[in-house]
Amino acid sequence: MDFKTTPLFEVHKKLGAKTAPFGGYLMPIQYKGIIEEHNWTRTNCSIFDICHMGEFILQGDAKNSNLESIVTFSLESMPQGACRYGFMLNENGSIIDDLIVYRIDEEEWMLVVNAATESKDEAHIKKNLSWDAHFKNISSTIAKLDLQGPESGNVLSKIVGDKIKALKYYTFSDFLINGEEYLVSRTGYTGELGYEIYAGFGHVEKLWNMFLEDKRVQPAGLGARDTLRLEMGYSLYGQDIDETVSPLSLASSKFIDFDKDFIGKDALLEIKKSGIESKLICFKTISRRA
Repeated sequence: MDFKTTPLFEVHKKLGAKTAPFGGYLMPIQYKGIIEEHNWTRTNCSIFDICHMGEFILQGDAKNSNLESIVTFSLESMPQGACRYGFMLNENGSIIDDLIVYRIDEEEWMLVVNAATESKDEAHIKKNLSWDAHFKNISSTIAKLDLQGPESGNVLSKIVGDKIKALKYYTFSDFLINGEEYLVSRTGYTGELGYEIYAGFGHVEKLWNMFLEDKRVQPAGLGARDTLRLEMGYSLYGQDIDETVSPLSLASSKFIDFDKDFIGKDALLEIKKSGIESKLICFKTISRRA
């Protein structure tokens, strides 16, 4: 199988990163070591290459386009500049993917999906959208960097000013960096204070190098990202959740709005009625022994 690479692949090689296949891409797994990068993220600030993620743009009213019925959470109640996490389900109530939807404008949305499910997600969305909704897959032109850690707000404020600190959790705005406008959201999958920055492929290497000029910032690979999200109890698609898993099996169903209609809702109601067969739970070990 031929694996794709992100625009930063050569940069990672120069930094001595160990790479491995992930979601159809060759991605940096670690630089100095997973434990060191994990701890640095928890105490300082790490930068992650997440350019492999998929991004879609959809233009249309949430309800009339049928986008509202494709996701498990409410879109109509979202203000502009907000983003929400939740699921796309099949008719059986199992998880096609977990994703974040950004409300860019009254009738414009950005959907951020997992790399491994990008094609499947696109087909599912197109199949269920109304004929007049406009859909575009922009994954091949959009890069994403995650700046995560308790120092991330201070690092960004040095570049864009203190207004970045006013950005609330799961909101986003446009910010000028080096004279270019970038979408920056107060999101991330590490459990720390953090931000995600969306840029065109042609700008991402310059951004990456600029952040690493700050001594508080170190590169971190997907190995540390996995241990960080696992420590927080965040699910990983393909490992913890997939099309055999119902979202009701997760510890929390707060990402499901039963007050609206969505694909898979009837199946979930039947599962609730008959009883949930299994639960995905977190546990903490008292030593290194499994």
